[in-house]
Amino acid sequence: MGKRISEKNNFYYLTAALVVLLVSSSLEQVLKIGFLDLVLQGVTVLNFVVCLVSLRFDKHWYRFLLLIAICWGLVSITKVIFPLRQIDTLILVLMFTFFWGTFKSIARQILFTGSIDTNKVVGSLALFLLLGLMWAIAYLLILEFSADSFTGMVQLPWGENFSNAAYFSFVTLTTLGYGDISPTSPVAQVIVYLEAIAGVFYMAIVVASLVGASQTNQEKNDG
Repeated sequence: MGKRISEKNNFYYLTAALVVLLVSSSLEQVLKIGFLDLVLQGVTVLNFVVCLVSLRFDKHWYRFLLLIAICWGLVSITKVIFPLRQIDTLILVLMFTFFWGTFKSIARQILFTGSIDTNKVVGSLALFLLLGLMWAIAYLLILEFSADSFTGMVQLPWGENFSNAAYFSFVTLTTLGYGDISPTSPVAQVIVYLEAIAGVFYMAIVVASLVGASQTNQEKNDG
């Protein structure tokens, strides 16, 4: 994988890995399998590997992401030995931190920097997917501490609830607002409307970045 992934195509692989993670989270509802936690953990490990290989060109964030991935692996193994519900909270915090670091690394590489190409456009899609994933994890964390924070979503082990949280997150991020899941606690309500604001703001940032890069390229060509 390391030989095939380069700075010219790394965001293709990263985006594909994120899509696989989102699709795999719905397997329980579609296939009715009984080991969703193992499936999600396996796909999450795959995501971590792809993210690390794809972002190895950014030395500033690579070591940080590697450390978080190792910690996540150790905590996940600990949960297998000691199946305590509280460990789920630490797993979710580490996942959020890893995806936040991935988001920051990608943003440094594609927003308002250099010429625009297809790889960077795909990278902007990866950023959008990461926004939705981070907020989904935030909703799962809220449920860990307050079981009645949402209507239409109950407190379950994070693997069993990931699909619902991701669905609600992207519905909110795109401001669709179907209403089948809604926040009830004040904290949940604040997090939800902040995600809606972030979704609109992100689109403005991406458009401004692409337009700015395009104008810069045109000026260089004209010059």
